[in-house]
Amino acid sequence: ALRRAARAVPQPAAVRSRPGRAWRWRNLLVSFAHSVLAGLWALFSLWHSPELLSDIQDGYSISGHLLVCFSSGYFIHDSLDIIFNHQSRSSWEYLVHHAMAISAFVSLIITGRFLVAAILLLLVEVSNIFLTVRMLLKMSNVPSPALYEANKYVNLVMYFAFRLAPQAYLTWYFLRYVEVQGQGAFLTANLLLLDAMILMYFSRLLRSDFFPSLRKGSAGRDVDGEKFLID
Repeated sequence: ALRRAARAVPQPAAVRSRPGRAWRWRNLLVSFAHSVLAGLWALFSLWHSPELLSDIQDGYSISGHLLVCFSSGYFIHDSLDIIFNHQSRSSWEYLVHHAMAISAFVSLIITGRFLVAAILLLLVEVSNIFLTVRMLLKMSNVPSPALYEANKYVNLVMYFAFRLAPQAYLTWYFLRYVEVQGQGAFLTANLLLLDAMILMYFSRLLRSDFFPSLRKGSAGRDVDGEKFLID
């Protein structure tokens, strides 16, 4: 439904002039909607039930459970959107990320354990709100550079607060308290792989927005087929 609604949203001239960008634009709008809903939902779940933070392994709430189900649905939808629109080659890293998220979330939904860890991980969607706005502004060639500059710094702060900090805390918690066997081993491996991906994306973000002179091989590249892996 969101994807259909995104078709009705007027596209900037910079998007209309490059046919390959139409899919990216709609995909980002759906991603933005998910980030707003899931990010606020995760914050509400922790605010409404702060006692969850004292039991990351076995804490449970209906709201958190539904949030994990909702985000699993989004990851499945986005994976299918990428595959059916022949974007797998350019967005393969997202397919890997989504496969990790879906498999981990399904295990949480089935067992009912580590749901609090999933809620903490979904705080990343607060950061994704500004990351997606960043990409929409870049694609639309917004005439006001001040808007992009303001979002650039807010995006950096949110990246630290809602992506790096929760990820670092959960990595420390799993390595210290969770038994490395069964579901615990599977989730720990997923978490460590996600650590590597997040640090890689962070380095790309810094190079792109704060140290452009360090970027290599980007001149003249056609990015119509890419989602937002490099830029």
